[in-house]
Amino acid sequence: MLDEEKKQRWVAFVQSIEPDMTPQAVRLMGEWRRISHALHQIGEASLADSGLTEAQYLVLMSLYMHEQIEGRTMLNPSEISKWRGTSRNTISALIRGLEADGLIERQLDDADRRKFNICLTGNGRDLVSQHAHKQFRAVGGCFNRLSAADQEALTELLNKLNQNLEKTRSQLEQ
Repeated sequence: MLDEEKKQRWVAFVQSIEPDMTPQAVRLMGEWRRISHALHQIGEASLADSGLTEAQYLVLMSLYMHEQIEGRTMLNPSEISKWRGTSRNTISALIRGLEADGLIERQLDDADRRKFNICLTGNGRDLVSQHAHKQFRAVGGCFNRLSAADQEALTELLNKLNQNLEKTRSQLEQ
């Protein structure tokens, strides 16, 4: 079967489920999925020699960024969960693994002894800083190949898409 014929069958299939989907919207969904998958693969490949998964790296990077940008050396798991857009259960599992590897540590919250905060250990800080350059070069290089005008246009479109996604998310949560 020709690729174009497959695309048409895919559009027809999606429209049989949701008749209001335009063919262009179906194609955009497919492109978005492929881009998202490719970015994930590039991110994972750039971390191959670190021993970290991308999810683990992103937790460490959240801590590192808050440390470097805001001067905050500790975050609680809920903050990490919200920042990463990941469930609290997933973050808890990642924290346990990173703690077992000696990359982060838990400390009781001074204000509320029932809670704890997470901070980078020296080894965790060293590991994330070593791989940040490689990670940003690999992923950022994909965007740097676009012209400044294309980057600006893409930014505007992604901002609009993000606003639409936020509206849809809030509607689904009601």
